[in-house]
Formats: sequence, structure tokens, C-alpha cells
Amino acid sequence: MRGHERRTATRRSPGPLMFGPRYAMARLVAGAVVISFSPVWVTFTATDPTTTAFYRLAIGGALLLLIVRLRGERIWIRPALVGAVVVAGTCFAFDLFFWHRSILYVGAGISTLLANFQVFILTAVALLVYRQRPGAGQVVAIPLALLGLMLIVGIDWSVLSPEYRLGVVFGLLTAVSYAGYILGLQLARVRGGGAGSPMRDIALASLAGAVVLALLTLFTGESLHIPSVRDGLMLTGYSISATVLGWVLISSSLAHISTTRVGLVLLLQPTLAFAWDVLLLGRGFTGTEALGALIALVAIWLGSRRDGRAADQPGSLPAPGAPERPPR
Repeated sequence: MRGHERRTATRRSPGPLMFGPRYAMARLVAGAVVISFSPVWVTFTATDPTTTAFYRLAIGGALLLLIVRLRGERIWIRPALVGAVVVAGTCFAFDLFFWHRSILYVGAGISTLLANFQVFILTAVALLVYRQRPGAGQVVAIPLALLGLMLIVGIDWSVLSPEYRLGVVFGLLTAVSYAGYILGLQLARVRGGGAGSPMRDIALASLAGAVVLALLTLFTGESLHIPSVRDGLMLTGYSISATVLGWVLISSSLAHISTTRVGLVLLLQPTLAFAWDVLLLGRGFTGTEALGALIALVAIWLGSRRDGRAADQPGSLPAPGAPERPPR
């Protein structure tokens, strides 16, 4: 970035959004509540899963880019960043591709819980790629997560219906894809030297993901046609709440709240998604499933806590819940 551009980015982009510490916790909680409704929007929308994902990224990405422009920030990125943004967008596309199918097969709560297993993927990448030793809590979290998953899906995998088993697999593939999305955005930030707007990167990644999803419909046979005005309104509401409003509320609070507290509060998302699955979508559950979900939530929180000794420097893996991590 040239000197003039660097000064402009510094002057106009003091943080993810120009919100101060006042009401930071309220914004974080509100953002977690807003994004917890994402699987409910997906369930109530009659469009195909890939189509729903396409409009979430296309509408949400366009709105985020408009906000970036209205804030007077640069939209275009340097050629060195294009690859990282495309990787992030492609991973985001597959994240939603798998997640929307998982929602339909296993329900809003379980699918969202499985998607948050991305913290364990990031822990593995931190160890294998960045040579960051996991903390004690992260080591304990992995067997806890496996125990929670076993209680949720049952010990005997063969008694589950093929659709349910496929939904669990899709949920875990969502976690892998979501981790790739986070790492792609982190790579863009590292290559950009930390300059520029995270909102711009997410907007461009969302639009790149929309292109990937449009191409995927050619192979899945799904149509981008919106069958009714109601579905159009549902898709718009889903895009604004999940991609724009949730990001604004959560990202504007992260700089003012500790990573541990952020990770704890963001557990509201899968917790409430499970609650909405029961209260709004009529899903039944057993005591064993509830216990498994609780254990998995504890594991996710432990896995998202960053060791205080870890270095916060460009090139290191961001802690899940750190400002580099976009909300689901």
C-alpha cells in the first residue's frame, strides 16, 4: 500500500466499525441473538439450500460493500490479496452449502452446534502450521467435544436414518469449511499488513462466494429463481440479519471485550439456535441429547479460549472470537 493510501486507511478505518466501548457488551449479546436466528430463516425459506446460500452472500456482500463505500474506504484490493479473498469466499460458499443441508437433515440446533466445531480445526492448524502449542483447556476440549457428539448422535451409528447421518457429516464439513473461511480472511489481513477494512474483505469474500454458489447450482440442478414475494423477503431478511447486522453488532464490540468473555457470549448462538429449534420448529429432544449439547458447548468454549502466552502478531492464528473472526 502506498503512503497516501496507508494514511487514508488509518484515518478512516480506526476499527471494524466506529463504535466505542459504551454498550459494547450489549452489542455483542444482541449480535449473538441476531445470528442465532440464521438457521430459522433457512428453515422457513422455501428456496433450495444452495439458492438460499447464494442470496445470503450476494445481498449481504453487496450491502456490506455499499457501507464500505459510504464510509469513504477503498473497495478495490491489491492483486496480492485477491487469491486470499477468493479462497475465503470459496470456503464460505461451501460452508453455507453444507450447513444449509445439515439444517434440513438434523435441525437448526445440532447443525449449528456442529458448525462451531471449527474451533478444533483452528486449534489443529495452529499446532501443525503455526507451531502454537494448545492450552490445557483446548487439550481437554477435544475429547469433551467427541463425548458430546457421541451423546447427541448416539453410540450406535447404524440405527440412525441415512438422512440424519448425512446431516451430521454435512455439519462437520461445515466446520471444516468455516475454519477455511476464517483462515482465508486472516491470510488476506496478513498479506495486507493489517491495513484496509475487515468489512471490505468480508464483503468481497461474500461476493466471491456467491459466484461459487451460482456455479454449484449448475451441478446440483438447483435454480436461482425465487418462487414468491414471501421467499424474497425471507432471503432479504436472512441476508441482512446474518451477514450485515450480526457482523456490525459483533465486530464493533470485540475490541472492547476480552477474548474469553467474547467466546463465552458467542456460545449464545448455538445455544439459542437449539432453543429456537425446539420452541419455533417443534423439534423434540431426549435428555441424553441435551446433555451432549451441553458438553459440546462447554468444549467449544474451552477450545475457543486463547492461551494468554500466545503472541498476537501478524501471521499467527487468531483466536476464535478475536476481531478477525466473522460471526456465523
